[in-house]
Amino acid sequence: MRVKSYILTLMLIISSCVSAQKTVRVNAIKANDYGVVYSLPLTTFEVTLTIKKSTYQRGDFYTFAQRYLAIDNPVIENRVVYTLEDINVVNRGIPDKNNTYMVAFRPKSVEPFVFLREDGLIVSINAEQESEVRAELIIPAGISPSENPRRYLSQETLMAGSTAKQAELVARQIFDLRRSRNDILSGEAESMPPDGNAYNVVMGEIDRQEKALTELFAGTLETEYFTKTVVIVPEQNNIDRQVIARFSEKLGVVDVDNLAGEPIYLSLTNKTPKVDMQLSAKDLQRLESKLSEGIVYNIPAKADLAIEFKNSVAKNMEVDVVQFGTKDVLVRKMFDNNKQPVKVYFYPELGAVKQVVQ
Repeated sequence: MRVKSYILTLMLIISSCVSAQKTVRVNAIKANDYGVVYSLPLTTFEVTLTIKKSTYQRGDFYTFAQRYLAIDNPVIENRVVYTLEDINVVNRGIPDKNNTYMVAFRPKSVEPFVFLREDGLIVSINAEQESEVRAELIIPAGISPSENPRRYLSQETLMAGSTAKQAELVARQIFDLRRSRNDILSGEAESMPPDGNAYNVVMGEIDRQEKALTELFAGTLETEYFTKTVVIVPEQNNIDRQVIARFSEKLGVVDVDNLAGEPIYLSLTNKTPKVDMQLSAKDLQRLESKLSEGIVYNIPAKADLAIEFKNSVAKNMEVDVVQFGTKDVLVRKMFDNNKQPVKVYFYPELGAVKQVVQ
């Protein structure tokens, strides 16, 4: 069956950790004419972009940061900055509706069965499925600003008539907290914590108050991480620096036609291109006959996948691509042994034979 040429398609979706698909056992019995229908996959690539969003908020006393606390680089304007932290590529197989076949067994075979994924891709023949483990993409934890610092302001500070006076009083409060910490650490405090638990509580409270009050001068930074995934279905031809998305420090990931972002390029190069052969009508008929009997499987080809961003290679890896490969057949007579049925394990994402156990 001829592989249909697929157009490169792109779509941006919110990425989540994809769990392994469930599988189902299908017995080849008289009711289904001792045959099980399955699909071979097409190769797709999920390119997951990990993005960090940094939100900067200036503090109320940022103009006094250097004068009172010797902070040289306080946040002086509210802004949001996006950075591209990582690029992850996963090879996923999706059912190719133009490559659907039937595993046909002889009626006298000993209880043959096939494991299929829910989407119809073949997993194994006459063998229990192997556990499929998919690595989960770990998203870093972000950081949050401290709690509202105004809950720690003294009455004198709140009643101060000017911002400059408030800044001066808060700076004194910060120095008092630092002095209290040093006195406890040196054992010179008038009221020392009675035990270890009390010590941890007191020091933790001092740290929280100092951090919150200092942010009134230095400003705050809140970070969060999220992902966007670009799904790519290759054609049978190479891909040469195709723009799959654009990235902006002000907007994050944007559409491919949005020139506000810098382009992210993807290239895919077949390492073993097929040689075009002119087959006669008789050869074509023989090939069709071969693929119509037995178990058809994929033989993927190797390819180089590269992703570029900002004039540098962000990702470079060797991948398997079904669309660049060929097909072959496990002859049906392999499964005629009634005493010891042949077991076949497949790579479901590729439709390739992983192992044959006789």
